[in-house]
Amino acid sequence: MSSRKKYPAELRERAVRMFVEVRDQHPSEWAAMRAVAELRGVTHPETVRTWVRQAEVDEGARSGVTSDESAELKRLRRENAELERANAILKAASAFFAAEIDRPQR
Repeated sequence: MSSRKKYPAELRERAVRMFVEVRDQHPSEWAAMRAVAELRGVTHPETVRTWVRQAEVDEGARSGVTSDESAELKRLRRENAELERANAILKAASAFFAAEIDRPQR
């Protein structure tokens, strides 16, 4: 099992909104992220930084892969792997039946 702690989406959204609200009240973005992490019970401020950066990408304020694009890419990769497995099975079956056809009948 993964040692990563999965935070609920609602907590992530609240933390991002809180960061936007308190950013100007702190000397740096990192200080604001530390404050939000502490208030929201997030283990490490880096987690909040990741959420904030991803929210900026999703809003179009920063370049990168949006959450929707990432989910679609993950889905397509899963589908591609499944199709490759099916293709391998079909190739093996084809080779098996081709060998059966070529075998002399008794």
